[in-house]
Amino acid sequence: MKKKRRKKKRKLLAPILIFLLVIAAGAFVAVKVFTVKHVVVKGNERYEDEAIQEWVLNDEYSWNTLYVYLKYQFQEPAVIPFIDTMEISMKPPHTIEIQVYEKGLLGYVYLESLGQNAYFDKDGIVVETSSEVIEGLPRISGLSVDAVVLYEPLPLQDKQLLKNLLTLTQTLKKYEIVPEQIAYSEDKTYRLEYGSVEALLGSAQNVSDKVLRLSYILPKLEGMSGRLHLEGWTENTTDISFEKRE
Repeated sequence: MKKKRRKKKRKLLAPILIFLLVIAAGAFVAVKVFTVKHVVVKGNERYEDEAIQEWVLNDEYSWNTLYVYLKYQFQEPAVIPFIDTMEISMKPPHTIEIQVYEKGLLGYVYLESLGQNAYFDKDGIVVETSSEVIEGLPRISGLSVDAVVLYEPLPLQDKQLLKNLLTLTQTLKKYEIVPEQIAYSEDKTYRLEYGSVEALLGSAQNVSDKVLRLSYILPKLEGMSGRLHLEGWTENTTDISFEKRE
């Protein structure tokens, strides 16, 4: 009977030992093989690769690719200004890939009461507030905005004004002639500021066509100072003049 019991124990012990060996081998491979040697960052324009890496590889176990990958399958990366989300993937055994999706910004309004800039997207939604000034985005002046709510539209009483503003900013971005500032006046006209050159667009009527003409003319005014008048441009009246400053 004792011999039978010993044989039975040995039969039960063998699979347990095999299981433990497999676990130990797996742990050894995970620790020794899955080490971070390369980090690839894609889609980032506002932050350097090194900054993104620091935000993602942010704890004492982040030297391990398998750990980093599994970690971000169960939790979201840190909230970072101007970044919508990040996707973390692994290319075994040594590479972590970080795909960055930045918030699509069109411009910003300065809130004097808060000392902050309110950044909005293509739908006019306020997606970020910050004291930081991002190059390549126009500041919109002349709007009556004292406070904003994140993830809600710019609080402009005139809904047509917001629609016109979005059309203008999107068209400027399309033709890659984004100004430093878009000044909106009480008479419902727009002035674009490009350093020493001002482009007067007039009202929002025919604004897309005016911006198209501006994209042809602006490169020719490099190094010059003055005002470009497009206020009176229509399909039938194509008068455009440049008032040069000495």
